[in-house]
Amino acid sequence: MARLVVAQYKQPAFSLPSSSLSDFHGIKLNTPIQYKKRVVHQTRGGLQVKASSAKKILIMGGTRFIGIFLSRLLVKEGHQVTLFTRGKAPISQQLPGEVDSDYADFASKILHLKGDRKDFDFVKTSLAAEGFDVVYDINGREADEVEPILDALPKLEQYIYCSSAGVYLKSDLLPHFETDAVDPKSRHKGKLETESLLESRDVNWTSLRPVYIYGPLNYNPVEEWFFHRLKAGRPIPIPNSGNQITQLGHVKDLATAFLLVLGNEKASKQVFNISGEKYVTFDGLARACAKAAGFPEPKLVHYNPKEFDFGKKKAFPFRDQHFFASIEKAKSLLGWKPEFDLVEGLADSYNLDFGRGTFRKEADFFTDDIILSKELVLQS
Repeated sequence: MARLVVAQYKQPAFSLPSSSLSDFHGIKLNTPIQYKKRVVHQTRGGLQVKASSAKKILIMGGTRFIGIFLSRLLVKEGHQVTLFTRGKAPISQQLPGEVDSDYADFASKILHLKGDRKDFDFVKTSLAAEGFDVVYDINGREADEVEPILDALPKLEQYIYCSSAGVYLKSDLLPHFETDAVDPKSRHKGKLETESLLESRDVNWTSLRPVYIYGPLNYNPVEEWFFHRLKAGRPIPIPNSGNQITQLGHVKDLATAFLLVLGNEKASKQVFNISGEKYVTFDGLARACAKAAGFPEPKLVHYNPKEFDFGKKKAFPFRDQHFFASIEKAKSLLGWKPEFDLVEGLADSYNLDFGRGTFRKEADFFTDDIILSKELVLQS
């Protein structure tokens, strides 16, 4: 039988100067950006984000990005939280800007169930033995990974799923609403099929569809792609006109939305788009990254992707199209509202992550050099 274990608290090997830290949800450094003190588990309107009682919660995943912030909010609310992972990453680690006492409290309470979610027999037996009130599925990609969880927990109160706005069918009419047509052939079709499975089963479910997510510890090269080029003092290559409109949502705002749907009758069997309040062009995003991190305004170089062969390399981190979604449903039904505007959120990401010398991927300017070399030829 699977056994739950409490992750042991270990003081991290690195230390951070106390003068550079304020609290976990925003820090002040020598930048012109002004931060507002905020409590992430409370909306501006004063709504207390609490389920009616403490829940026994399972998070599928939880040691990367979204799960790191969500698990902390849930533990602070008094829930018993278990992370289901393969055990390849530490179950808990202190985050930049996190107070020692807060981390010690979190690490002493978080539980771990080690296993592979693709081992369906193990999932069924271990989850059935433990029993959980609520499941947050942060890393589910395919419907067949979800079915064993539902089978193992017939008394489950709520299944909360992290889907993606990438399921929408490309359209000339924007922003995307939750009722828009979806694309069964999208690369996120597994998430779409999971939503269909949840809808077909006798289970209370909620699905959140983020657009592009950014923030500290982001494992996708979203803001990091721009920060690498800004730090190196390089021009930033942007496809076509640079006026393509997109949308980013801060990971901490997404975690708050996940918390708000817990035990919320208005979230029952509902889909919600979650992202930032405003949209931004590619050019505007490059300038916002520079402003947030305290770099000079960058030189932007526009290019036609059809004129280049990058092989399997990806030259730009965003889909080359308009892509943004309405968040009005979440604001109206859940009382949720993003706390971070774009520049402030990018500053939070930079100051708590890249600005400290940490990032997920090394700088790679291979495709940039191809683009810029052609630009030099044309100029000459």
